Amino acid sequence: MAETLFFNALREAIDEEMGADPTVLVMGEDVGQYGGSYKVTKGLYEKYGELRLLDTPIAENSFTGMAVGAAMTGLRPIIEGMNMGFLLLAFNQIANNAGMLRYTSGGNYKIPMVIRGPGGVGSHLGAEHSQRLETYFQAVPGLKIVACSTPRNAKGLLKAAIRDDNPVLFFEHVLLYNLKEKLPEGDYTCALDKAEVVREGKDVTILTYSRMRYHVMQALKTLEPEGYDPEVIDLISLKPLDFETIGASIRKTHKVIIVEEGMRTSSIGAEIIASINDQMFDELDAPVVRLASQDIPTPYNGNLERLTIVQPEQIVTAVKDLMANQV
Repeated sequence: MAETLFFNALREAIDEEMGADPTVLVMGEDVGQYGGSYKVTKGLYEKYGELRLLDTPIAENSFTGMAVGAAMTGLRPIIEGMNMGFLLLAFNQIANNAGMLRYTSGGNYKIPMVIRGPGGVGSHLGAEHSQRLETYFQAVPGLKIVACSTPRNAKGLLKAAIRDDNPVLFFEHVLLYNLKEKLPEGDYTCALDKAEVVREGKDVTILTYSRMRYHVMQALKTLEPEGYDPEVIDLISLKPLDFETIGASIRKTHKVIIVEEGMRTSSIGAEIIASINDQMFDELDAPVVRLASQDIPTPYNGNLERLTIVQPEQIVTAVKDLMANQV
C-alpha cells in the first residue's frame, strides 16, 4: 500500500462517511469549491454538491448554531474551523447548545456533530493563530474531545466521531498535515475513548498527545542509547481520559512525566495530575513532572516561539532528573 498524507487520511474519512450516509455534510469557510484551507475537503464539492459541502460566511457563531440545529433534526454535520482559534467566536454554541442540549432536552435530542480543524503552535503564525483550545473546553459537560496524531488514527478517529451521537471536538495539529503513513485496508475506526501505548517501558510513564508525541519520540533517540526505558502513551482521548491505560502504566513505572503543548495553567496536564493524586497517589515514587508551554501569548518570532513550547532536550533532561532522584 502507498503511504497516505495526514490531510488525505482525513479527507478519506469524510468521503467514505459521506458516501455511506446521506445525512453527513460539511460546513465552514471555503470547504466547498476551494477544498478547505488545508485541502481536507478537496474534490468533495464536485462529488457531493453544494448542499453537502456548504460554504459559509465568516460567522462562526452563526454556522455553528446552524449545525447544532441540523444535528437536532437528524443530520450529521461536520464543522471545519479554518483555524480552531476562530471557534472561540462560537463558544456559546459549542458549550451551551451542542454540549448541553441532549441533557436539557431530557434525551429527546441527540447532537451528532463533529467540530474539527487545525490548531496548535504552527510556524510563525502568531498568538491568535496558535491557540490550543482543548483546555478551554475540557470543563464543558457533554463534549467529547479527541486529539489525533497520525494519519492512521486521524482517519479512524474521524470516522468514529462522525458516527457518534454526541458532539465531538476533533483537534488536528497544523504541523502534522504532511505526515505520511500506510493505512489499513477497508473500513476501520479507532475508539474515541482509548489512549495508545506508543512504546512499552518500565522506567517512567510519559503521557503526551498531538504534536508532542513526536517531540517525545525524538527525545527517546537520546535516552534509549543511554539505557533509559520510558513508556510512552499518546492520550488521544482528552475527554474522557482513558484512566485505565494511564493507571496500568503508573502501576508498572511508579513515575510520571506529562508533556503537552497546552499552556501550563489549568491544562490537560493539570487535570491528569489531579486525577492521579486522587486515585493513585500511593503508586507514585516521586511527584508528577509536567512539561508545558509558557503562559504567554505565542510570539511570531521563530526563536521566541520555540522557547515558549516544550522541546525534546527538555524531555531528555526531565527523564534523567526524575530517574536520578527516584525514591
